[in-house]
Order: sequence, then structure tokens, then C-alpha cells
Amino acid sequence: MQEPTLNKPPRHIAVIMDGNGRWAKQRGLPRLEGHHQGAKSVRQILEGCIDEGVEYLTLYAFSTENWKRPAGEIEGLMELLQIFLKQETEEMIREGIRLQTIGRISDLPEACQKQIQITKDETEGGKRITLILALNYSGRSEIVDAVRGIAKDARDGKIREEEITEEFVSSRLYTSGFPDPDLLIRTSGEMRLSNFLLWQLSYTELHVTSKLWPDFGKQDLREAIQDYQARHRRFGGV
Repeated sequence: MQEPTLNKPPRHIAVIMDGNGRWAKQRGLPRLEGHHQGAKSVRQILEGCIDEGVEYLTLYAFSTENWKRPAGEIEGLMELLQIFLKQETEEMIREGIRLQTIGRISDLPEACQKQIQITKDETEGGKRITLILALNYSGRSEIVDAVRGIAKDARDGKIREEEITEEFVSSRLYTSGFPDPDLLIRTSGEMRLSNFLLWQLSYTELHVTSKLWPDFGKQDLREAIQDYQARHRRFGGV
């Protein structure tokens, strides 16, 4: 049996930020108010991850399925994303936070794409933590895009069949260059992955809390990390 992770923090935490809409509904508020409160939790959890020594934080910010929501809510979410990045860029630079994204970013509104690229460029030198926003993201679409790219290279004679290993497939995913998450946190108590990082979560430790995302704070993050640290990670061994 392997030793527990002891006091080592997870190198990479991924979060399914669920419950913004329910938080607002419980208070008789518009759904967008829940998203605004959720943005405050993002700031807290990012600060908490820096304090805990986490190197990568991936947030499931907008899935491909989210396009099915009312047009007004989608427009508000895209505007909130732009505002958040504009407001936080200087602080991210000061705190050594590097922004990266995964997903089909080219399908987002042009103004969002521009602001994302601006923040990426300006935070490129960040060394303390990498914040990865999953935007217009789908785990299945990610795998499909990887397979299409591999098939094209095979057709063009650039790769041989025996070269296609797990490591090779990983290198063709959106997350190429990032370690797989050690810990996945899901808020709101839902017990599913919701098409998030389907390849990368194979051996990730899961922590589900009934708290809605706007209510999730630094102490909740600390408890999730402590839960992770008490576990034995075997990766299929004994």
C-alpha cells in the first residue's frame, strides 16, 4: 500500500463550479446574480490555491452544452467573463498568475476572444500558479478533435500506427503541457463529471460537496485538500 499524500498539496486542482443558478433562485434573484457571486468565489479559491502551493487550477467556466441556455444569460456570462479578466489582469500580474484556456475558443464572441488573448499575453510571465479556464469546452469534443488531428497526420504519413500511445494521445489534447488533475472538486452535490476532462480524470481523486459554488470559500478548499491528503493513491497498484 502506498503512503498517503501527507502534507503535499495537489499539484493540479480542477473544479466543476456548479450551483450559481440555484444559489440565485433560493434568494429570489436573477440567475446572472448567481454568476456574479460565483466570480467572487473564483477570486477566493484562486487566492486559496496560491496559499496552499497549488501549481495549476482548472475551472469549468462554460461548457459546449451551456449554449442551450437563454440568450440573455449567455450574453451576460460572456460580458461577465470580459469584465472579470479586465478587472483582474493587473492583480494576476502582481500575484504571478498565468492565464491559459482550453476548449473551442474560436467559437466565443470576438470581444471575448480578444480579451482572453490580451490577458494571456500580459500574464505570460506568471510563475506562481497557472489558471486554466475551460471555455466552450467538452471532454468528448476534445477527444474528437484529437482523433481527427491524429487521423489526418496518419493519412499524410506523418505518424505510424505504433507511435499512437497513451502519451501520444495526451499530447494532442487541449491540455497538452499541463499535468492531469490530482483533485477534482464538484460543488452542489451532483455526482457526475458533466463531460469534463474525461481523459485526464482517469486517476483523479474526487471531492463532492453539497455547497453551491457562490458559498464555496477558502475553508472549504482547505477541507477538500485535507481530504485529498489523507487518501492513498495507488494508480491501479496495490
